[in-house]
Amino acid sequence: MAQSYSARSRAIEPFHVMALLARANELQAAGHDVIHLEIGEPDFGTAEPIVQAGQAALAAGHTRYTAARGLPQLREAIAGFYASRYRLNIDPERILITPGGSGALLLASSLLVDPGRHWLLADPGYPCNRHFLRLVEGGAQLVPVGPDTRYQLTPQLVERHWDADSVGALVASPANPTGTVLHADELAALSQTLKARGGHLVVDEIYHGLTYGMDASSVLEVDDEAFVLNSFSKYFGMTGWRLGWLVAPPDAVPELEKLAQNLYISAPSMAQYAALACFQPQTLEILEQRRAEFARRRDYLLPALRELGFGIAVEPEGAFYLYADISAFGGDAYAFCQHFIETEHLAFTPGLDFGRNQAGQHVRFAYTQSLPRLEEAVQRLARGLKSWAGQ
Repeated sequence: MAQSYSARSRAIEPFHVMALLARANELQAAGHDVIHLEIGEPDFGTAEPIVQAGQAALAAGHTRYTAARGLPQLREAIAGFYASRYRLNIDPERILITPGGSGALLLASSLLVDPGRHWLLADPGYPCNRHFLRLVEGGAQLVPVGPDTRYQLTPQLVERHWDADSVGALVASPANPTGTVLHADELAALSQTLKARGGHLVVDEIYHGLTYGMDASSVLEVDDEAFVLNSFSKYFGMTGWRLGWLVAPPDAVPELEKLAQNLYISAPSMAQYAALACFQPQTLEILEQRRAEFARRRDYLLPALRELGFGIAVEPEGAFYLYADISAFGGDAYAFCQHFIETEHLAFTPGLDFGRNQAGQHVRFAYTQSLPRLEEAVQRLARGLKSWAGQ
């Protein structure tokens, strides 16, 4: 019967970590203490001022559709955030509020990719990027990247892999799963290279705000015609509220609005009203405290993993992930992850979920647990490595 389903659907791969997560949840339900380092979701709850704003919105009856582009006051608040954080003057009319960062990606890929055309994407990278392209009958040209380019696309790689069907490139800064950042000069060079070929630059800035020892540059500082994907999920801690945004060139907005009207009507109204509280000083103070806590976690876990023998060639500057080479231990990454769930009740993600480039020898750790839990995780890793070696 499944053969009657679309080739499009069959081509989209599941998250391989979900099978591991299901097993981890089984063990947890059976009473075992499972440490979850596999899911890219902050352990902090939504900040209280945002929750209160959401409750107030419900009490006030703000439960109806909004305009497809989103609440005007939220688009203005986001524009104000760009002004205060990046010194950018972004017209609120260029901002579309979307159901999560995924909604922004759906709009951008629907607008920019015709059937049979493709974007260049770094491999490893966030898997849904290529799956959205497949959904709109386009494709992803996966470009193998490594420590030598900090796991990012470069102008040289774009030139090498560009072909007649290429229409642009999607890059992420900070990136999932590697946590690396593209700096302003690198973004400018990519922009120039793509413009010379008539291509679009799309930048995933979903982890902006979660950088350590530095602030990430927005591509809009160097290219006002780039498309920017962002989200309230990571820095703002609103994962389950399903809210994001897209910044687009002015001439693209009417087409994007038409797509939004047809694809999802509008983003959740209650979440939009709640998000107005994201930009209040008391909320930003909470979020900056959380950023400092993520920095402490990274600064503990990174050297601890290296000391155990994991290969982390590039220090991540952002997000909350460590992408680690397990070659020193031998074996396949998926089996490695299974071993630690079964023997140590410790869950992390195999590289297979992030592409094809050396995926079998990499795993991703999300430092989305408290420092004491990370310390316990390192103890379990040390113990589990001994039993892994003894297999």
